[in-house]
Amino acid sequence: MHCQFLREQVHGFLETVMKKAEKPFFVENLKQQLEGATSIVLVDYSGLTVKKQQDLKKRLKDVGANMEIVKNTLFELAGKGAKIDGQTLSDSVLSGPSALILTEADPIAPIQVLGRFAAEFDIPQFKVGVVEGSFQDKQALIKLSVLPSKEILYAQLVGAISSPTYGLVSTLQGNLQKLVWILNSKSKIKIQNDKPKL
Repeated sequence: MHCQFLREQVHGFLETVMKKAEKPFFVENLKQQLEGATSIVLVDYSGLTVKKQQDLKKRLKDVGANMEIVKNTLFELAGKGAKIDGQTLSDSVLSGPSALILTEADPIAPIQVLGRFAAEFDIPQFKVGVVEGSFQDKQALIKLSVLPSKEILYAQLVGAISSPTYGLVSTLQGNLQKLVWILNSKSKIKIQNDKPKL
């Protein structure tokens, strides 16, 4: 109950601070951020204390992402302007408190940070996201949050690709050694056969 009261007070304060004339500039700036983002994630930040919020923002910054608390109506306007997936702008998604996580870097890294943070503190909760232009629902974001990092996936891919190559090289090398041995043996036999017999 106390959190709801504080949330209403914060939103009321933001409304007062952000004058009507400033809203178009905010929406235009947010629209440009959305257009340049490789990953857009909305989370429900209910229950996130100021200290935990600062901790989460620091972790996100470390992977090249940032978190902003945005008013749902302003996000909806910016999202329509940026032409992001309509499912992201639905009334069911844009209800309750929303924090926006954006990155222009690795699109999965902030989702992984959010997943680890949520596992540690049970907050925030994923709502929806857009990763490299594709809509992701809550379940898809949860799955993405537990993927290994991009570097580990690259290493696994290189290992999977190079493993058969090493096997092929070993097989060919073994066959070449056998061929050399056979030719060497054949030449010794021929030399012995070519020697004049006394």
